[in-house]
Amino acid sequence: MSEHSGWTLYKRLLGYVKPYWRAFALAILGYVIYAASSTALAEMMKRLIDGIQNPDAAFRLFLPLFVVGMFAARGLGTFLGTYFMSSVARNLVHALRCDVFNHMLHLPGRFFDDHSTGHLISRVTYHVEQVTGAATKAVTILLREGLFVIGLVLYLLWTNWMLTLLFLAVTPLIGGVVSYASKRFRRISRRIQRSMGDVTHVASEALSGYRVVRTHGAEAYEKSRFAAASEVNRRQSMKEALTKAISTPVIQLLVALSLALLVWLAMSPTLLDAMTPGEFVAFVTAAALMAKPVRQLTEINSEIQKGIAAAGELFGLLEEPPESDEGTRDPGRLAGRVCFEGVRFAYGDDQPEVLKGIDLAVKPGEMIAIVGRSGSGKSTLVGLLPRFYQPTAGRILIDEVPLDAFRLQPLRRQIALVSQQVTLFNASIADNIAYGIDDPDPAAIETAARAAHAHEFIERMPGGYHALVGENGVMLSGGQRQRLAIARAIFKDAPLLVLDEATSALDSESERHIQAALEEVCRGRTTIVIAHRLSTIERADRILVLEQGEVVEQGSHAELLERDGAYAALHRLQFQEPA
Repeated sequence: MSEHSGWTLYKRLLGYVKPYWRAFALAILGYVIYAASSTALAEMMKRLIDGIQNPDAAFRLFLPLFVVGMFAARGLGTFLGTYFMSSVARNLVHALRCDVFNHMLHLPGRFFDDHSTGHLISRVTYHVEQVTGAATKAVTILLREGLFVIGLVLYLLWTNWMLTLLFLAVTPLIGGVVSYASKRFRRISRRIQRSMGDVTHVASEALSGYRVVRTHGAEAYEKSRFAAASEVNRRQSMKEALTKAISTPVIQLLVALSLALLVWLAMSPTLLDAMTPGEFVAFVTAAALMAKPVRQLTEINSEIQKGIAAAGELFGLLEEPPESDEGTRDPGRLAGRVCFEGVRFAYGDDQPEVLKGIDLAVKPGEMIAIVGRSGSGKSTLVGLLPRFYQPTAGRILIDEVPLDAFRLQPLRRQIALVSQQVTLFNASIADNIAYGIDDPDPAAIETAARAAHAHEFIERMPGGYHALVGENGVMLSGGQRQRLAIARAIFKDAPLLVLDEATSALDSESERHIQAALEEVCRGRTTIVIAHRLSTIERADRILVLEQGEVVEQGSHAELLERDGAYAALHRLQFQEPA
């Protein structure tokens, strides 16, 4: 990343400040007051020395008032600058974090296939906090100390311009050190951010899968994996610390050398004759006061570079194209006629085809079951309906309208999906059933729960419908989670229902309840069921057998058994009597 692109990123980052320009202007005003009042310290020293030599009553009254006024102004400037800059920065970070998160929610399925959850979470948390450093601490010091340095330089020029120009001769050397350190800081910061993503990824995997880790006795393996990821992060952080530890003293030494030269020149008899004692003390005081702000300005370089590197990652993510939504039609309430015409699909250009020319027509209200071995493309086929993925060839129509012609959100509201991997949120049971609905009707929630045969176990829980389910429903059994997912689909009341292994996690008793619930739910809805348990789909209007992405058989349960083909073989495999 070049210096130019770094400045471009920083300008884009500062573009988030525009809505808060009033607070930003107040912060700058505060820092101007701070810089002016701090620079006045040198003038105070001049007047003090000259006043001691030529005392009078007016001077004795003026100087104490000058001191009080100077520090009062400095306090006011510090408050205005610090408070309003913090306000701007926190608003900036909030807006950026929300933009990144909101954009992620609209990215296509393939993006999530290619990126781990840990790395994505790291961008919303760690990366944004790095931007906070650039937006708060760095900008605060840059403005406060930068304006102070400008004020001191102007004062020095006003006092003795020739000496000041000698003092500033060291500036190009400081610029060279800062430029080299900047490039190194940014390069290392990008590595640190990537390594933090690895740390988050390993930690989230191990902690969310703690049961698998323990049952396999893999604690030592996960510890070593985490330690390795953390060690990479530690090494990169130490490289950053080394660069900072070397660059800051070097810059301070250059400033000190220029100060020493200045003092030596200022004390020459010729120069002393041309300046009053007060002017001489004021000049040396102003030059000495520059040491602290210059040091702080050099130290913030690492913060700025970390922020720019993080901003680069975040803006890169924001430039990822969202999932395609070029449809203009609102589906309204769909009748539920679904048609697949020569549909083909592969997960990537270099990946084998998962679906190979699927042709399928489903009538409104029809129940279609899809069976087949693992990897035959069943879940991929139904994943195309809500447009999680786009077919690589062929087309899908609903109610004789191409799927792409519908607007994405209204289309998805017409489809209820219950998958094998149930996702529940750490909220109440009622909130999970009525997910995404503001102020839902409690009676409708209970009706959906009763239809899914979930009301009975919900009533027994402390708090009933207000009971929290824990992270991803950890407080519930597998069967209970599945029934809540079905209750959510019933509550949604969508004309298209997709059940992807919806009964796989159920015991025999729960399965009987669910079978009765599904018969009720499927009535009047177009239903596509994917099932491994063939006993759950015997009443389907039509059964399709998928093998390696192709439909090899279709018909009713009885017809397919009589045909004695692929379905009959699968059926025998599941129901064969033990010897």
